[in-house]
Amino acid sequence: MMDVRRLRLLLELSRRGTLTAVADALAYTPSAVSQQLAALEREAGVPLLDHVGRRVALTPAGAVLARYAESVMAVLEEASAALAATRASVTGPLRIGAFPSAARAILPTALVSLGRDHPGLELMVTELDPAAVPGALHAGAIDVALTFVYDYVPAEPDPALDTEPLLEEIVYLATCDPGKTSIQDLRDTPWIAGSPDTLCHTMIVRACQASGFTPRIRHYADDFGTVLALVAAGQGVSLIPRLGVIETPPGVLLTALPARRRSSIACRRGTRHHPAIAAFTAAIRKQATASCD
Repeated sequence: MMDVRRLRLLLELSRRGTLTAVADALAYTPSAVSQQLAALEREAGVPLLDHVGRRVALTPAGAVLARYAESVMAVLEEASAALAATRASVTGPLRIGAFPSAARAILPTALVSLGRDHPGLELMVTELDPAAVPGALHAGAIDVALTFVYDYVPAEPDPALDTEPLLEEIVYLATCDPGKTSIQDLRDTPWIAGSPDTLCHTMIVRACQASGFTPRIRHYADDFGTVLALVAAGQGVSLIPRLGVIETPPGVLLTALPARRRSSIACRRGTRHHPAIAAFTAAIRKQATASCD
């Protein structure tokens, strides 16, 4: 019988690519990960890893077992959710990941409602860019997340995660020049974008490239309030989704674009019907609906 914890390590190695990355994600040492995977090979009776210098790769047998491990983890999550549903109340920790504008605009009210209806829940929130969400869910660092994609930055489906649509937002062009109301007009204007490893940064680059140019980015800011303040100060232009517009500074003009940002709720496959996650989903969906009214 193969050890489930070792199967999880093999699955994470298939996702992350290196022993060090697996160790960092799951709070092991690289040596411990290596030892556990060696034990899994003995249990499986076939080589699971190819060692090339200091790097490792899955053998064909290792890749097959990793695919089965993904299904095993999902079934165990379903079993845990089913057991939790037998309890009389919704209790325990719920670790929530959320991108900053959702964490500010819709999450607080939903948390108040959730805490009132289920006082036994221990709610914990971490701000995360959507690019970091899959890894955090896979590692068990969070249980559920609010994430998004842009029209210009679609995401590949992750078979280990379940997602549900939540909210569709208008994306605005933020400028101070009433004569420039399209991306094409701003080829020679400096831009303000998120940090290079964020989806918001990628979205701006791809939106400009779709209009025939690569933006000249002068400032990097991840808080949309800061972005709007920089636009108001004449430091450049930017793209802002609806939830990012809490207050429009004087002089800033917002022009609705055809592009959209689409938010969703994500969790590990098998956990969608866990009572705590189902309660969170109901609360955040109610608040998201209210924010659109």
